[in-house]
Amino acid sequence: MGQIRRRVRHTNSLEARLVERARELREQAAALAPGIEREALLKLARQAEAGAGMTEWLRAGLQSSAT
Repeated sequence: MGQIRRRVRHTNSLEARLVERARELREQAAALAPGIEREALLKLARQAEAGAGMTEWLRAGLQSSAT
């Protein structure tokens, strides 16, 4: 038998969670000296910001034009 998946109800939108994650990653990167680990954190932050922008962009495309 498979395990039952627990559903999580998020209080913040996906965009808000991604923007917050990007902010946290940038703060962590700022505390590090230049190097591979810092660059990896900055890359993840950029990806989170891009994801937030994409979800906003996709949502705008799904809006009904009939008002």
